Amino acid sequence: MNECPISKIAGTGFAVPDKILTNQDLEKIVDTSDEWITSRTGIKTRHIVSDDVENSDLCVEASKKALDEAGVRNEDIDVIIVATVTGDVNFPATACYVQEKLGAVNAAAFDVMAACSGFIYGLNIGNGLFIANNVQNVIVIGSETLTRITNWEDRNTCVLFGDGAGAAVLQPSTGDKGILATYMKSDGRLSYLLMNPGHNPIKEYFDHEGKKMLPVINMQGREVFKYAVRSMEEAMYKVLERGNVSINDVDLLITHQANIRIIDTLAERTGINREKVYINVDRYGNTSAASVPIALDEARKKGLLPEGSLCLMTVFGGGFTWGAVLVRF
Repeated sequence: MNECPISKIAGTGFAVPDKILTNQDLEKIVDTSDEWITSRTGIKTRHIVSDDVENSDLCVEASKKALDEAGVRNEDIDVIIVATVTGDVNFPATACYVQEKLGAVNAAAFDVMAACSGFIYGLNIGNGLFIANNVQNVIVIGSETLTRITNWEDRNTCVLFGDGAGAAVLQPSTGDKGILATYMKSDGRLSYLLMNPGHNPIKEYFDHEGKKMLPVINMQGREVFKYAVRSMEEAMYKVLERGNVSINDVDLLITHQANIRIIDTLAERTGINREKVYINVDRYGNTSAASVPIALDEARKKGLLPEGSLCLMTVFGGGFTWGAVLVRF
């Protein structure tokens, strides 16, 4: 752990599309029911992006709120980091479109692709920039339009995903508040369990039933569940050790909002008080890289992270990738 934090979270914001898709709506699309979805995932509604909205538009809306809270002018942004697997185009980076739309003429901009772990990876990278570069304002955004790569004929996956964006502004820390510890890890050997092969892969990919994977989200849910719990638990204890604190010192745990069963199992295994676990998966579904920053902003706006509070954020996503960040507010 650093003796003093290098950077702090100075502002947050999030944005979701206006359109809401309910479990009752899904009953009309696939063979499912509200009871089936709720009991297995905890999800009741999710937000769906309209055809005329780009990923970068959600990024900009969330960013404006975070920048406003932090008191940062667009021209004073030094770096824009966008974590996404559903960018506006294959290249250039979605962050470059965000830079253009914000008018952040002095900013460097790039994307991070770590699936659902992307925002935490972005925070880790952003925090490191305060060591390596003379920066004052770094904005980290997690944003996804997952419903555009969802197989709406697969009842096991189409009920899970939603769209949205969340953002956080990092600034230099001048005291004991800020990012205390970080952790990241990956295991590419398990990439086939959760992936989108895209439209023109060099080789064909097949699922566990031997079927050719389509250019949509392909997921072996039971295996992902097992690794998600184990990996996020590992990440939590790594940052707690590096931060020289215990699970009992944590005031709020924000996990990747993928599935209520994963969240409940993780809380049970780590022994954290369930009242300290933030949950909004019921309202947004799995928004991948956007899930943690959306939850973070909601928690802050609800007064759940007052001055001096300790927040632990942990994630798991395709790759596999996982990680955690420990922050003092």
